[in-house]
Amino acid sequence: MIFQRRNRDPRADDDLASREDPYNVSQASRIYILPNLMTAGNLLCGFMAVVNCIHARLAGSSDDGRYLAATAPDHYRYAVYFIFGAAVFDMLDGRLARMGGRESLFGAEFDSLADVVSFGMAPAFLMFFLILSPSQGFPWFRDIGGFVGFFYLLFAAMRLARFNVITNPLVHRGTKDSSKDFIGLPVPAAAMTVASLVLFLLKLADADRTLDKFALVLPFLMLLIAFLMMSTVRYPSGKNVDLQTQTRLRTFVVLVLILGLVFVYKEVAFMSLCLGYIFLGLIRHWRRSRSAKPASP
Repeated sequence: MIFQRRNRDPRADDDLASREDPYNVSQASRIYILPNLMTAGNLLCGFMAVVNCIHARLAGSSDDGRYLAATAPDHYRYAVYFIFGAAVFDMLDGRLARMGGRESLFGAEFDSLADVVSFGMAPAFLMFFLILSPSQGFPWFRDIGGFVGFFYLLFAAMRLARFNVITNPLVHRGTKDSSKDFIGLPVPAAAMTVASLVLFLLKLADADRTLDKFALVLPFLMLLIAFLMMSTVRYPSGKNVDLQTQTRLRTFVVLVLILGLVFVYKEVAFMSLCLGYIFLGLIRHWRRSRSAKPASP
């Protein structure tokens, strides 16, 4: 029996070629529903985080210390939870786009704009209203809070713009970056660190305790986080971790222990985890720079 070979439809070839070309007008501006719906959720959470920061400020200045039946600490916690929600949506939109092969330049730009609100503007408000406020025991914090908050927002926006440039297909024509690291502290990780610090400060306030003189570290820590976002320090990425990822038993046990500590100690453990990630990158960068130096004769 002889089977006749079917001629391939040239229109299908043209459609495939246009989908593979990220600079095709229709491909670059395509709005894929599921990934961009996650990005919209990210933006919504960022907006609600900013709104709750404003509500916390209004509660703090009201006669009964409440606004919309919640105290200022309650609103700050809501803002932190919305930042956490934004991080979940931010993780999902990229994974869904990569899994379904539905990445587009529109999606990348939309994601960065949402991140500016969720991981730039919202943490900057938390810095200005709470972390670097006179309530930490230093009245002059009021004078620098706005500057440090804007500095963080500026570097977050620049970090996102740089990320879009270095991952743009025009920069890597025909090649793909094989590195598994982020260049500079990821903006979501910076926002998570700020959020974890807010939870820690609120926990101290609930126990009628303060950082006392240790609060002097806060402005420098916020500036360090801002600088690291635009640095060349490499941070490990979890983009390649999925349901098929395998690991050693020792690594699995360590991960379970970390999750257990976060569950038991909550605010303290989560803040330690975020700060540990920041200083892990610094230590790796220092060790890499030392090993790259030529040995002296």
